[in-house]
Amino acid sequence: QVQVVESGGGSVQPGGSLRLSCAASGSIFSYYDMGWYRQAPEKQRELVAHITSSSSTNYADSVKGRFTISRDNAKNMVYLQMNSLKPEDTAVYYCYARLGTEAYWGQGIQVAVSS
Repeated sequence: QVQVVESGGGSVQPGGSLRLSCAASGSIFSYYDMGWYRQAPEKQRELVAHITSSSSTNYADSVKGRFTISRDNAKNMVYLQMNSLKPEDTAVYYCYARLGTEAYWGQGIQVAVSS
């Protein structure tokens, strides 16, 4: 069983920045694809960013150029650097770890962008 724990959320004004962190347990962390989804009130969960075990990345069109996903295999950590935040980025952000058909989710962390 892999445990996934997010941290770093909070409230920020439009145009500000936040960095989300995700810690995942397990000795084979480097083999996992990792990523972030988000879910805003009354909206479907959407993929924000994904990073493969070989560090290839992809992003939702809505965050390209503003968000950056990265990983540190030595620390079993994944990060989501969020810049130029907009009110529409307000959501609960969920980190996941995926290996084959297995997927593990964090409990989610709130990000609120408002003036």
